[in-house]
Amino acid sequence: MQELNGIVESVLFQAPENTFCVFKINEQAQGLTCIVYKGIAPYIGEQITLQGEWVEHAKFGKQFQAKSLTIIPPSSKEGMERFLASGIIKGIGKAMAKRIVDHFGEETLQIMNSASMRLTEVSGIGAKKAQDIIQSYAEIAEMRELMIFLESYGISSSYAPKLQSNYGSQAINKLRDNPYDLASEVHGIGFKTADRIALSMGFEVDSPLRLRAGIEFAVGKIATLGHTCISLQALTDQTAKMLQAEPEYVYNLLEDLLEKKRLRSEEFQNTQLVYPEYLYQAECIVARRLLRLKDQARAVGKIDVEAIIGDWESKENIKLADIQKQAIQSTVQHGVLVLTGGPGTGKTTIIRGIIKVLEKAGCEILLAAPTGRAARRLAESAGREAKTIHRLLEYNPAEGRFAFARNEYQPLEADVVIVDEASMLDIVLASYLLRALATGCRLVLVGDIDQLPSVGAGNVLGDIIRSESMPVIRLQEVFRQAEQSSIVVNAHKINQGKLPDLNKNADFVFRELAEEQAVADLIAQTYLEKLNTHGQQELQVLAPMHKQVCGVQNLNKILQQLVNPASEEKEEINTVKYVFREGDKVMQIKNNYEKDVFNGDIGIITSIAGQVSVRFPEKGGTDSVVYAKGELDELELAYAISVHKAQGSEYKCVLLPLVLGHYIMLQRNLLYTAITRAKSEVFLAGKLQALKAAVANNKTHLRYSLLKERLQGVLPCS
Repeated sequence: MQELNGIVESVLFQAPENTFCVFKINEQAQGLTCIVYKGIAPYIGEQITLQGEWVEHAKFGKQFQAKSLTIIPPSSKEGMERFLASGIIKGIGKAMAKRIVDHFGEETLQIMNSASMRLTEVSGIGAKKAQDIIQSYAEIAEMRELMIFLESYGISSSYAPKLQSNYGSQAINKLRDNPYDLASEVHGIGFKTADRIALSMGFEVDSPLRLRAGIEFAVGKIATLGHTCISLQALTDQTAKMLQAEPEYVYNLLEDLLEKKRLRSEEFQNTQLVYPEYLYQAECIVARRLLRLKDQARAVGKIDVEAIIGDWESKENIKLADIQKQAIQSTVQHGVLVLTGGPGTGKTTIIRGIIKVLEKAGCEILLAAPTGRAARRLAESAGREAKTIHRLLEYNPAEGRFAFARNEYQPLEADVVIVDEASMLDIVLASYLLRALATGCRLVLVGDIDQLPSVGAGNVLGDIIRSESMPVIRLQEVFRQAEQSSIVVNAHKINQGKLPDLNKNADFVFRELAEEQAVADLIAQTYLEKLNTHGQQELQVLAPMHKQVCGVQNLNKILQQLVNPASEEKEEINTVKYVFREGDKVMQIKNNYEKDVFNGDIGIITSIAGQVSVRFPEKGGTDSVVYAKGELDELELAYAISVHKAQGSEYKCVLLPLVLGHYIMLQRNLLYTAITRAKSEVFLAGKLQALKAAVANNKTHLRYSLLKERLQGVLPCS
């Protein structure tokens, strides 16, 4: 490791998220030297000391790659003047910087720190201008002090903006008191990062603060892995291993949390299962309210269901199967109905039939789905308004994560609520939905049980069906019109554990290639060839995993370069994960109700000018949604997306790589979910062995949940 000392002459580049910078220093022996540093750039005029190594860049030549950076406030008049003139302090330009330093000399920074109102002594600075300068300088001084504090412990100063944004002038005190609070209080800093900071600052491995924070992190992971609960033994062992702590000590802390009811437990089959409190409550609410809705549906007016169905069949020129008629009649008879089936089995037709019958009975009907794209599809197929569940419940983002206006005290004004894509419904969202349904309201859950389960905790649709406690209509017959589609036929074959028909069907193609790079290149080239036919919105690459050659991240880089390469005519902006460019296809990755865009919405970047403007064609109109730099973490490139992200969506054409490198994710329900996203074409590329592995692997990841047992009455609902 070598050391350099010098004065910062210029800053050439600073990544928007402050993770990377390039600047030049004037070093006594080397002269003007280019520095590359992973962190926030120092200010022009500052004296700095760097630790690092010399490297030879293929394009830019000799550079010093700094591993650490120590800032020494400028002490010379020349250094102070350059620092003040760098443009970072509001209200000070080059001329003003010279006047300030000429007036105060080497005491300039001391005056600005401790007697700042003396700035009014300088010609051209009145009281208001002095106040603006003081405020701007104070913010910079706090940031610089925080950066120096972090770097002194070997912690990247790139965390400084997040910490200052959360804690302001108290950031250093907060770090000294309990850096583990960062994991729960600062977006983008998790337990592992907070732990690294704390250990760097000298916190002991067996510190009670560390062990408690580690346990909270381990408990929080229960939901991210899809579980609502986990065995106490497994939680103890996993946490002890992660923290390198004695299992007995971790067990005692968990017992203390259970005693204080910050965790809940349930004894089942001689195993003690542990819940986070909110998941325990959610599971009990779902079970309790489903059982109540099932038995207490309000009677509908006297109607002749068969006559209404017959009249509707005549007007629509359709003929319902017996199972479809049974489904419609079951909605009249029961308070809760589950309707499940694969593609082409008539779920959409049944929904429309249910609406026709219950409207005749004078029922107020509301339609909903877990995501924006799924809600729009439901609205199109049903011919009436459908909302996301969040919108249906009148979510207010300003008041918190689950701030819904509709609840048990102000229920939805509805006699029937129909929820499509119910396989995506997690236990927490299901609990809030059920709380908002008044006693007597009917609930119809429509979904495909063979698709991937929800991203969030629980397996609500699957547990309800397996409990056999609610009426369930299973649709298995594929109707004649759907039988003409190779996609539908092959989806059902896969679901039955059979290989799809690969005999040159025009709408279902498989190309076998040995090398993963060749697969990625073919997927990209095929995307380019089909782009004019389908357009960006109806053409989608899906991938089982994010990493590796055929993962989402690498495919996006290849596709962006092929479809939308860099050009002097296109503006672009760098983020931590991506380079966004005008014309790029992007996806919103979380619900933003203020902007009226939702997780899974796909759009096109229309302009970049400090802010990024994105047009979402599915929303209609030509207006763009504007993102500030700090909001760009809500967007990802979307030429390729994960199969999980595609749930609830449909595209005319889906392209999917199937390679052995993704072996851990090659499962039947994932393959089935991927190909059922396509309406017209499926293009698969990869190894036949990988396709066979996916079809054969029907072992879904076990999700720990006791919803089924609560619905069966084996366990309590309170």
